[in-house]
Amino acid sequence: MLTRKQHELLLFINERLQQDGVPPSFEEMKEALDLRSKSGIHRLITALEERGFIRRLPNRARALEVVRLPEDTQPQRPVRAFAPNVIEGSLGKVRPPSDDGAERRVVSVPVMGRIAAGTPISAIQSRDHTIGMPPEMLSGGEHYALEVRGDSMIEAGILDGDLALIRKCDAASTGEIVVALIDDEEATLKRLRRKGASVALEAANPAYETRIFGPDRVRIQGKLVGLFRRY
Repeated sequence: MLTRKQHELLLFINERLQQDGVPPSFEEMKEALDLRSKSGIHRLITALEERGFIRRLPNRARALEVVRLPEDTQPQRPVRAFAPNVIEGSLGKVRPPSDDGAERRVVSVPVMGRIAAGTPISAIQSRDHTIGMPPEMLSGGEHYALEVRGDSMIEAGILDGDLALIRKCDAASTGEIVVALIDDEEATLKRLRRKGASVALEAANPAYETRIFGPDRVRIQGKLVGLFRRY
């Protein structure tokens, strides 16, 4: 699943390769997609590479190869928000005890895809599968899970490959670890800090800088309430 910008960039790169035999420059990509900076292009290329649509060729400047195109090459509708609304009925919700006192022993929580703890990647909005959790591990409200990619939150005990349990919400307090959607395009797992009217997304790894945005550029999609790890 590609966002609108990822889809547009992939088709633009493919078109230029077909016409000129070489990919466009980052400046040309930025202008073609009407982005404010080249850093947005870097994020889109990384996302396309992670999903297997393009490949960077080593030891060559501006060397990109289109590996495959999406089945539907028509422009997609904009992805306005990461909103895992597939949670229906009791899925991801804790039910109250029944009249006879028996409680549900397992709650099915949908695993929605991957979330970046590092360079932001697009959050996948389709449900991959579900995991069963005991209801005492869940607070009230709706929950979903995301597989963590990256190492920017390692000092908070969140490692690459962990499964993050998220309670769906659109607001959080400063200091909480949240799923943040940036510019309605890229999602990441970071610690939220308020700096006046600005929003800071803080990593838990000194190798990553804290990123500061205007309040209209960041939307909270949920906050971390649990973590699971396979050994």
